[in-house]
Amino acid sequence: MQNFDFVKPASVAEAVAALGAPGAQALSGGQTLIASMKQNLAAPSVLVSLTGIAALKGVSVAGGVMTVGAATTHAEVAKAAAGVFPGLATLAGGIGDPAVRNRGTIGGSVANNDPAACYPSAVLACGATVVTNRREIAADDFFQGMFTTALEEGEIIVAVRFPIPERAAYAKFEQPASRFSLTGVFVAKYGAKVRVAVTGASNDGVFRWSEGEAALSANYDASAVKGLKVSPDGMIADLHGTPAYRANLVAVMTARAVAAS
Repeated sequence: MQNFDFVKPASVAEAVAALGAPGAQALSGGQTLIASMKQNLAAPSVLVSLTGIAALKGVSVAGGVMTVGAATTHAEVAKAAAGVFPGLATLAGGIGDPAVRNRGTIGGSVANNDPAACYPSAVLACGATVVTNRREIAADDFFQGMFTTALEEGEIIVAVRFPIPERAAYAKFEQPASRFSLTGVFVAKYGAKVRVAVTGASNDGVFRWSEGEAALSANYDASAVKGLKVSPDGMIADLHGTPAYRANLVAVMTARAVAAS
């Protein structure tokens, strides 16, 4: 790990100003960035911590929408959502281990857009809105590929707004050591409309499974996706599973999520 300066601003405006310095990079929970720095895969000259900004923390509910501050930890989301949005609470409570859940943040996870991260599936399935210091970005426009988002230089996530679904659940087939998703599926039902988002399976990162959405919108039952086939093209291949294995898991985990919702 190389030497770096550390800045801990007290406001979003101060953070944005600090990020204007050459080589500056935002630090939220640090669960990915710090590990990357230790392996010399990232070498920012300035770390701008977002954890001291009170305006980026907390969970609120109003008008059927849950707003989660970007610097809110997974553990805090799990606790706050438990009685209001159980599907999101289950997802947050199943990320990593207690150390990760008490340091990692929703904003850091969404901004990093790891192809096996859990939160992107909830954001996409719920049609959530990613709020930044500059604008509001619809989930369908935010995720643009592996580790790639619509965020621009100097733009940071302030909050994520989730329309609370009528029914929802997250089912994850996890890699037991890392607890990342080999394939994870978040299903969200809004009246007659169902959205299904898949993480951990594709080289392009999180995606919506349109065939599953159509089947479940017509019949919201686990049996509706049985027999549906997902193409293995573009799926991740590694020592944990083949593309065909992950493609099969999409339908399996979707059925489990529906049954749990």
